[in-house]
Amino acid sequence: MTTQAEGSLAEALEALLRFGGQLLSAGHMAYRVRQFMEELARKMHVDSFALQLALSGLVASGRRGTESATLVREVGMPGVNTARIQALQELVGAVPEGLSSSDLHRRLDEIERVPVRYSNGFTAAAVGMACGAFAFINGGGVVEILTAMAGSCAGQSLRATLLRRRFNQYAAFAVCGLVAAAVYVALTALLARAGFGADARHAAGLISSVLFLVPGFPLVAGLLDLFQHEIPVAVSRLVYASMLCLMVALGLSVVTTWAGYSVEQPLAPQFDRALLAAVRSLASFVGAFGFAILFNSSFRTAAYVGLLAIVGNGIRLELHNSGLGLPQATFLGALAVGLSASLVRRWVDEARISLTVASVVMMVPGTYLFETLVLFSQGEILPALRTGVSASFVLGAMAMGLAVARFLSETKWLKDQPPAIG
Repeated sequence: MTTQAEGSLAEALEALLRFGGQLLSAGHMAYRVRQFMEELARKMHVDSFALQLALSGLVASGRRGTESATLVREVGMPGVNTARIQALQELVGAVPEGLSSSDLHRRLDEIERVPVRYSNGFTAAAVGMACGAFAFINGGGVVEILTAMAGSCAGQSLRATLLRRRFNQYAAFAVCGLVAAAVYVALTALLARAGFGADARHAAGLISSVLFLVPGFPLVAGLLDLFQHEIPVAVSRLVYASMLCLMVALGLSVVTTWAGYSVEQPLAPQFDRALLAAVRSLASFVGAFGFAILFNSSFRTAAYVGLLAIVGNGIRLELHNSGLGLPQATFLGALAVGLSASLVRRWVDEARISLTVASVVMMVPGTYLFETLVLFSQGEILPALRTGVSASFVLGAMAMGLAVARFLSETKWLKDQPPAIG
């Protein structure tokens, strides 16, 4: 029997949909959203609960006694906020049996009022450091690293401003990609006039300057959702991420055409093997740490993410340098990240996605993705297809590595979940 404190079934469904919308728009995987909503529905004494998930909206149906209802709710603009993901997950475990809709709304209000951890300036600086680390890993030297840092810092500052003013997201990514690449080109031109960077590997720096715009979180989350049969959300996320990449490539192609720069990947500079491994480990840590800050993770979590990236990306790079194909090396690197994250969670209470996705973002083949799109725009069809196929295999291997780690550490992933209907 429904008590007055619990409210009506429609009120309960409205609160549940609000919770699910917040979690989905914060970037969490769809199957986790379903799992947490079903747990909350049980605590709110909803006898039967069915849910349809899409990236743009949710549909929930429920029954409580003789009362039944179906509600629809739109989901806000997709984003990534790992702090909100963690707060919403903790809410599920903290609320008591007999949770009322008003109490759930109150708790959601409190979570929504929490501001982001870092200022736009600090986040832009962290992104600049991450893209500078990318430039080194991609084969760049000092000039390319410094100018990629400056370009990405300017681009991230502009992106934060445009999105805060509700600028169209796709247009914002195109403009920010153009600005970041233009800043890189302008600075390298000034340095060249001053006698620096005559032998610069501009492809490494130019593409690294826009890699902060690669939607790595939705790409990985979408691929993992495919393994849990959340097809509508998975496909929507992958299309959404592809459109963002296309818009960034549009801005990048304008700059490359104007400046006459090539986007084909350069040969990496030669170092002593031990020194190269050490510097790459530092670059992996800095890059993953910076992206964790961008995703609004705490300093402690960002440090753990950086350590996981050292393990996973180090394995990937060493195996690839030893002659193993990049997809196979990426699979083993992502597998190492996933298994290591299972161990790390014993000491850090954080959503697993906050640890694994930020750690493997360093493995996302952003250079291949942008090179593919820019080459297509320039009419270089065969080279574009070659890099595009390579990017697809690397992305798939990365998702497979994380999924296999889930299979090994969480046996429930090996079983199809029954539909949640009463």
